[in-house]
Amino acid sequence: MGEEEDEQKKKMMRKPIPPYMKAISGSVGGIVEACCLQPIDVIKTRLQLDRSGVYKGISHCGNTVIKTEGVRALWKGLTPFATHLTLKYALRMGSNAMFQTAFKDRDTGKLSYQGRLMSGFGAGVLEALVIVTPFEYANLIEEALMVTIRRTTVSAQMSVTPSLIAAGTLFEVVKIRLQQQKGLSPELLKYKGPVHCATTIVRQEGILGLWAGAAPTVMRNGTNQAAMFTAKNTIDVILWKKHEGDGKVIQPWQSMVSGFLAGTVGPVCTGPFDVVKTRLMAQSRSANDVKYTGMVHAIRTIFQEEGLRALWKGLLPRLMRIPPGQAIMWTVADQVTGFYEKRYN
Repeated sequence: MGEEEDEQKKKMMRKPIPPYMKAISGSVGGIVEACCLQPIDVIKTRLQLDRSGVYKGISHCGNTVIKTEGVRALWKGLTPFATHLTLKYALRMGSNAMFQTAFKDRDTGKLSYQGRLMSGFGAGVLEALVIVTPFEYANLIEEALMVTIRRTTVSAQMSVTPSLIAAGTLFEVVKIRLQQQKGLSPELLKYKGPVHCATTIVRQEGILGLWAGAAPTVMRNGTNQAAMFTAKNTIDVILWKKHEGDGKVIQPWQSMVSGFLAGTVGPVCTGPFDVVKTRLMAQSRSANDVKYTGMVHAIRTIFQEEGLRALWKGLLPRLMRIPPGQAIMWTVADQVTGFYEKRYN
C-alpha cells in the first residue's frame, strides 16, 4: 500500500507537459514526416499529371525521375510541404493541449472522455480555419493551373469578363477564370501560381474569400482530430499501459503502431465530410446549375442518388496516405515529449 501511495503522489507532483512543448513536438514530427513522405507525394503528382503515358507505374515513375533528374528531384517542393505540416501539427498539438487544460477537472486534474473529445474537436476546428482551408485552396488552385497549362495551345485566347471578378467564392472565381484561360500560353496566364492567385483574391475580394466552403472542412478536421487524439490515448493505454502525463516513455515502434492505428480512425469517421467538401468546392456557381446548396443538402443528395457507400469514396487513398504520416509524426512527437518529461519531471 505504501508503494502505491508513493507512486500516486509522484504522479500528482509531476508537472503537465506545457502546450508549447506539445507544439514543438508536433512541428518536429511534421518536418520528419515531410522528409519521409515527400518522394511519395512527388511521384503521386507526376502520375496525376502524366497524360501521355510516360510512367508505367509507381516504381517506374520513381526510377525514371531518379535516372533523368537525380535523387534530389524526389524531394522537390519539400519546403512548402514541410512548412505546411510544421505549422499544422504545431497548431494541432499545441491547441489540443490548451483545450485539454481548460477541460480538466479543477479538483482532480483529470480529463474526462468527453473533455478529450472536445479538445480534439476544438483543435481540429482551429486547424481547419487557420491552416487547412487556405492550403486546400492553394493546392486545388495549383493542380487546376497545372492541368490548364498542360491542355493549352498558344493560338486560342479568351477574355475574362468583369462580371467574374464579383463572383462569391474563391474557388468559383478561380475555376471560371481558369476555364476561360483555356488556350492561353503559360506566360499569359493571369494567375502565376497559388500564392499569386491567393493574394489577388484577397486584394480584389477580401480575406474572407480564402475561407469559402470552410464548413465541411471544419467538420472534417474537428471530427478527425477528436477521433484521432482519443484513439491514440486509448490505444496507448490498452496496448502499452501508457497514461498521458505518467512519465512513462514508450518505444518508438510502439508509438508508430499507436499512431498508425489512430490515423486510420479519422478517415473512416470523416469520409462523408471529405466527399462533401470536395463536391462543394468543385461545383460551379456561375450559372443556375448549383446541385448542392450546402453541407447537409449535399450529404442527403449523395445518399439518395448514389447510395451510402458513395459518402466514403476515396477512402482507400486516404488510408494509404494518412496513417503512415501519423505513425511517423507520433513516433517523433512522443520521443520529444518523453525527453522533456524525463529531464524536467
